[in-house]
Amino acid sequence: MTNNVVPASSAGAVGIAVAAIQLTDPSTWWRDIDESPTWQNRIFYTLAVLYGVVSAIALIQLVRIQLRVPEYGWTTQKVFHFLNFLVNAVRCLVFVFFRSVQRLQPEIVQHILLDVPSLAFFTTYALLVLFWAEIYYQARAVSTDGLKPSFYTINIVVYVVQIILWLVLWWKPVSVLVILSKMFFAGVSLFAALGFLLYGGRLFLMLQRFPVESKGRRKKLQEVGYVTTICFLCFLIRCIMMCFNAFDKNADLNVMDHPILNFIYYLFVEILPSSLVLFILRKLPPKRGITQYHPIR
Repeated sequence: MTNNVVPASSAGAVGIAVAAIQLTDPSTWWRDIDESPTWQNRIFYTLAVLYGVVSAIALIQLVRIQLRVPEYGWTTQKVFHFLNFLVNAVRCLVFVFFRSVQRLQPEIVQHILLDVPSLAFFTTYALLVLFWAEIYYQARAVSTDGLKPSFYTINIVVYVVQIILWLVLWWKPVSVLVILSKMFFAGVSLFAALGFLLYGGRLFLMLQRFPVESKGRRKKLQEVGYVTTICFLCFLIRCIMMCFNAFDKNADLNVMDHPILNFIYYLFVEILPSSLVLFILRKLPPKRGITQYHPIR
């Protein structure tokens, strides 16, 4: 009888080949990181640090604006920076205590802690759309009386619907309602993206047609163009990701064993957009007496 013995050199080559395939296979290292408590901690604490930095920048800018124009109340610019500070600070705390958040009962509390900052993020950037809409209509000598009531109404409707969904989920936590809640927020995100495209695009085209060529006009044109593009893409990506999140368990963002997906998602839909917009809108308002500065009424 013949013994089929594999030479040691061949066995070693096979082992090396298998190891090489495992190293180059994206699903293998992705799964290894997702399942590692050490990597989970590293990624979630990194997100917490990034959110903390953005929150600190927004707060510093808010203080600088207040010191520059202390005689005015809560202007659009101040409210925008305050909401940015608030959203990013809450996100920072959620990721610092992410393991504790995942253990909270009833489960609806977890959804609320993760969804409330997203709703506040929507309100923050909807405020920017409102500001641009006011500028656009004022420049065209069109009444802006209905803009703020519309802004408040839209936000109230969004929050009321979301609260109703939370209460129903608390009463009867079924998968269909979870999907409905995620799809609702996907729709809200798409609505915000279209708002930026509509009013940011209109304001950009209006500034392009402005007859006077000046450095200030060029800077404002770049500012509107950059912010419109960033925010449109941010909310569009959020919409697409929420759709995947609703129907694919592998794309679930509310669990600890998807840290890489969480990192990519929050980096591209909140951290980077917030950082870039805060940088682009870093200019302080003019001092009193140089030009007129309108607070929120």
